[in-house]
Amino acid sequence: MIQEGQLLWTPRPEFAETSNVARFQRWLREHRGLQFDDYQALWRWSVTEIEAFWGALWDYFEVDSKTPYKAVLDRRVMRGAKWFEGSRVNYAQHLLRHEAEAGDRTALHHLSELRPLARMSVAELGAQVRVLATQLRAMGVEPGDRVVSYMPNVAETAVAMMATIAIGAVWSSAAPEFGTKTVVDRFSQIEPKVLFAADGYRFGGKDFERTEEVRGIAAALPSLQRVVWLPYLKPDAPPPELAGPVAPEVIPWQTVMDHPPVAREAFEYAYVPYDHPLWVLFSSGTTGLPKAIVHSHVGALIEHLKLTHFHFGLSDHSAMFFYSTTGWVMWNLVLSALLTGAAAVLYDGSPVHPQPDLLWKLAADTGTTFFGASPTFVQMMEKAGLKPAEQYDLSKLEAIMVGGSPSTPETFAWLYDSVKSDLWVTSQSGGTEIASGFVGASPTLPVHAGEIQARMLGMDVHAWSDDGQELVDEVGELVVLQPFPSMPLYFWNDAEGRRYHESYFDVFPGVWRHGDFIKINERGGCYIYGRSDSTLNRYGVRIGTAEIYRAVEQVEGVADSLAVCCELPGGKFFMPLFVKLKDGYTLDDAMVGAINRKLREDCSPRHVPDRTYAVEQIPYTLTGKKMEVPVRKLLMGWPLEKAASRDAMMNPQSIDYYVEFALACPDYERGRSHAA
Repeated sequence: MIQEGQLLWTPRPEFAETSNVARFQRWLREHRGLQFDDYQALWRWSVTEIEAFWGALWDYFEVDSKTPYKAVLDRRVMRGAKWFEGSRVNYAQHLLRHEAEAGDRTALHHLSELRPLARMSVAELGAQVRVLATQLRAMGVEPGDRVVSYMPNVAETAVAMMATIAIGAVWSSAAPEFGTKTVVDRFSQIEPKVLFAADGYRFGGKDFERTEEVRGIAAALPSLQRVVWLPYLKPDAPPPELAGPVAPEVIPWQTVMDHPPVAREAFEYAYVPYDHPLWVLFSSGTTGLPKAIVHSHVGALIEHLKLTHFHFGLSDHSAMFFYSTTGWVMWNLVLSALLTGAAAVLYDGSPVHPQPDLLWKLAADTGTTFFGASPTFVQMMEKAGLKPAEQYDLSKLEAIMVGGSPSTPETFAWLYDSVKSDLWVTSQSGGTEIASGFVGASPTLPVHAGEIQARMLGMDVHAWSDDGQELVDEVGELVVLQPFPSMPLYFWNDAEGRRYHESYFDVFPGVWRHGDFIKINERGGCYIYGRSDSTLNRYGVRIGTAEIYRAVEQVEGVADSLAVCCELPGGKFFMPLFVKLKDGYTLDDAMVGAINRKLREDCSPRHVPDRTYAVEQIPYTLTGKKMEVPVRKLLMGWPLEKAASRDAMMNPQSIDYYVEFALACPDYERGRSHAA
């Protein structure tokens, strides 16, 4: 059996030496007189001399600014820091700045359940962006205006995002699987002027019409002036009539795009100041009103240049895919691949329809070099008995990133056994809040089972105890001690910054506490053990849920699981475990005994639950994360409307069991009354 931390892969010398990280180290030696013998030395410099590091990136990547910056960083504070003040840049301009020499090189590969695989060249993408951007200006959209999207993961959505950003407007996106209320909860906060909307989408062979949802969204947004309508599900259907206090004008996508080309030389990007908003990203929205997180052009740009080159290893010979919807930050990051000259691979639909190996076929057909998916997807492949290496030509595949939730050693092992033996398998972790990662990968380092290779450059990440002490090879809170450019500018409608402060700085003043549990070993390898607010705190001992799931889901007959821990009066705790069983299995005494033994042997006696319950479904968010916190809140007496949003769930009916459980289960009745 594979062990956590077991060495699985060492980069070939030529792979490491030709990597972007190695090139940057050589550049630093030649242009800055700095010598770093390994990645860890480079990382230490990047978080100690932070102005020198980020300033070096600016020069190395030749960032195009209309005006010079006054200083890399005005002061080392975690909130209110000014990065590259005085500069004027445009994120979309950098996505397309090599258009002239790129020519017919592919910018987008795109496939959906409704459309066959197609490609769009860099020149075609640039031409469409300029036409749409020009028409948005003609509609009266100005820098700072909000433009929002309720569109599937298709090429038109990418064009809409880039056109919006190109003119200095502020972009925000919601996936079409979101319900009306979920979308309105987001967009009503930012008062958009224009909405891009599709009539529906197809998933798993089933059509989902969204015309009525669009009507409801438009009616709830009095600021909305126009809707650009994409007849995606039914291409020949006429656009709908919209109602409301001031019914917005509906313009078909084709009408907007049916204009003469706009030459590159004739188009003017909006070069915006360092603190101009780029986009608004929203938290998952499982509880309360979603946080409207605002990033800057310059912050996202310099961070994504670093991320895509050094931690994704992309170049103009690459193609990047990550299975995502348009409502998740990973969609933005896939498009950021264009910063390197790489192609972005888009897919809209079920990852396992019409066949379970669909995404591996897509990787082969597009020559994908960097493939991304969640650990849940990998587990599905493993359980289906798939061997992609035996079915497809994956010779161009260089790296796989598993993200969205903690990865297990078994996930890594399956990828090496079933996909490719010479493969840079990476697990990376960050968040919507920073539109990037805190811990991730380096092509110059070996891969160990279940381990995230390193802390990302410029990210001063540490594990802290509750009293703020540094921990090594122990699980603690993920904290960041130095500022970084892609921190949110602010939250929309949070003028005093109170919600921003409460989200990250109320535990350790002046230090970013992200809400993840992390372990960092002596060689700098990292392990994420789930959200700290969902981590099981039992009699003062913190238990990462990832540890429990890894053990429980190895027990024969267990398909999935979820664990929470509820505090009771008198310092007591109730820790239930919910398991979804495979067909033909029953949760009898023998099964419970096997689960408890596995937990006791692989983890510790404290990992053994108080009670185990069989359930039909484990609730997941739309981004594939187990809904531990909402379930815990339900069990502690919160009403459903405050604990969870059905529209933010992958399987909305799955929460019903836990609502009934919370009302009926006598094991923690005292916990409910205590919570009340």
